Amino acid sequence: MARLSKRMLLLCGMMMLAGMVGCLGPAPSLPAIIPVPPWTAERMEEKYTKRWKERTPIMPPILPGQPLPTCEDPPSDEEVIRALPKIRRGIPFVSEEFRDDYNIVVEKIVDKIDPCVYVPLIGPAQLHHCHYKCTIQWRERIASDWPFPYFVTNHRAEVIYIDKDHFHLCVGNDPRYQQSISRDLMGP
Repeated sequence: MARLSKRMLLLCGMMMLAGMVGCLGPAPSLPAIIPVPPWTAERMEEKYTKRWKERTPIMPPILPGQPLPTCEDPPSDEEVIRALPKIRRGIPFVSEEFRDDYNIVVEKIVDKIDPCVYVPLIGPAQLHHCHYKCTIQWRERIASDWPFPYFVTNHRAEVIYIDKDHFHLCVGNDPRYQQSISRDLMGP
């Protein structure tokens, strides 16, 4: 009987050692529980979409005889709010900061087109400057529920300048070439 129990103990020990080897670890059927802070998804989204949003777009050439383009794409409320400084991270129910009742005023301050220059990776192009002054007013609320409930309300305001510059390609004086470039950029 003692021999049988020793063999069973040896067999169980070998199975445990075999279960600990490999990529999955000792209990492959149990999922690993990893705590993830709630703001992780937001930070990842900012990290991966920021590089596409901040690129300077390339527009079709400005054809002679056509009116000059104007800046008709002011920054959206989302862009303005994202440009504000981040809210400090607090401890839930102990110290939290909230922003409520946004009021956003957008003013165009610059709308000008530079002469044609050679731009690396683009070729001959002209830069169209579109600068905006954004005044944001909001109500800041700092709240706590522990150790005793309180909240403080302040009215805040901030001015942010946003540039929405873009390039216009420059082409020669040949009207057929100008129309072919415009057609290639805009589609059929």
